[in-house]
Amino acid sequence: MPEYKQFPLSDTAEGLTEADILAWRVQVGDTVTVNQIVVEIETAKAAVELPIPWAGVITELHVEPGQTVEVGTAILTMDVDPGGTAAPAPAAAAPAEAAEEEMKPLVGYGSKAVATKRRARKGSAVAAAAPAAPVATPAPAAAAAPAAPLRGGYVPLAKPPVRKLAKDLGIDLHSLTGTADGGVISRADVERAANGSAPAVPLAATPAAGYDPATRERRVPIKGVRKATAAAMVQSAYTAPHVTEFLTIDVTPMMELRERLKKSREFAGTKLTPLAFAAKAVCLAARRTPDINAVWDEAAQEIVYKEYVHLGIAAATPRGLVVPKIRDADTKSLKDLAGALTELTDTAREGRTTPAAMLNGTFTITNVGVFGVDTGTPIINPGESAILAVGAIRDTPWVVDGQVRVRKVMQLSLSFDHRVIDGQQGSEFLADVGALLADPAVAISY
Repeated sequence: MPEYKQFPLSDTAEGLTEADILAWRVQVGDTVTVNQIVVEIETAKAAVELPIPWAGVITELHVEPGQTVEVGTAILTMDVDPGGTAAPAPAAAAPAEAAEEEMKPLVGYGSKAVATKRRARKGSAVAAAAPAAPVATPAPAAAAAPAAPLRGGYVPLAKPPVRKLAKDLGIDLHSLTGTADGGVISRADVERAANGSAPAVPLAATPAAGYDPATRERRVPIKGVRKATAAAMVQSAYTAPHVTEFLTIDVTPMMELRERLKKSREFAGTKLTPLAFAAKAVCLAARRTPDINAVWDEAAQEIVYKEYVHLGIAAATPRGLVVPKIRDADTKSLKDLAGALTELTDTAREGRTTPAAMLNGTFTITNVGVFGVDTGTPIINPGESAILAVGAIRDTPWVVDGQVRVRKVMQLSLSFDHRVIDGQQGSEFLADVGALLADPAVAISY
């Protein structure tokens, strides 16, 4: 006899309550193996691929790409005993106990199936107690989930295998015109682009999702990473009393050291950026001002001092702002920090940052200089007490030994929680970071 099990959306991080279905990696009738990736979702933290804990045959997909699903909702049904004789049709009428059975925890996915009735929400999938009609294999026009980033309001439509092919061949999907039904980009379109024969599509020529020509406005639902970032920033701005201080420094010696190190054998193949120097300076300066690395615990009415630095790096991605962490950054050398930064930013921009990689930070750096910006007043990440903004490095007239010379100059700004950090501690920390960047040789005194 067939044995049907329902796969619920699990909590992929701490306390998440919902996620958006980006793309299915399987279709009805597919045979899957244990731990095979079946769906890509976007949580409030990042895009995540979910594996299935059983082997069998997919009999139903309960939700469609683009829907928001609450944790615990059944998203697919499968037959784990495909040797049975029953057709997939009875899947919708599977015994209720199948929906209530606990899903065995996967590595990295510790939640269990939640078999409770949930109030239906606009734009969300209903609970497992009321499974949707089977989702048939979609036509090409509906097959592609908008998992690609927005650019100018245009979302290129393509199936996940086609997206992977485009990535492997270095083809930007935004530059292609889809020739399949509904403007979907096909494998042939990507291959033609790789051979230099695919026509480009102007972004303005493609109507953006949510655009109303009558009002000339485009409305985009607030969800995923953007929704989580907004909530966190509002909470921080209205909870922690922010103070921001600014410092302008001559970093010519740092830039000269960078050029020497880049030519050295030890740093061969290492992408050494000014941000790596800033990360090292923060870790060293935190030793002399431990308040910077502490946090206010409102519930316990305690200040918690951290003996480690989990350094967050604010990264702009197509899905919004994310802040992955370099664990134990204070134990890493300049070269190790440079390598960690390269891996961290590449992973973030490709949308592969895991939810766990963005938890439990102690201090954050935001590099506004990469956008040509001099400075700003950054908002502290919840769970931390300070954040440093690193500005652009510019050739600037600067007085050196009584003479005006052109020097490499950078601005820093430090926002800190005045409940934890007094003005003295904040000023001393910022001055230490500035001194380390202005003259890296100062590091030997730390």
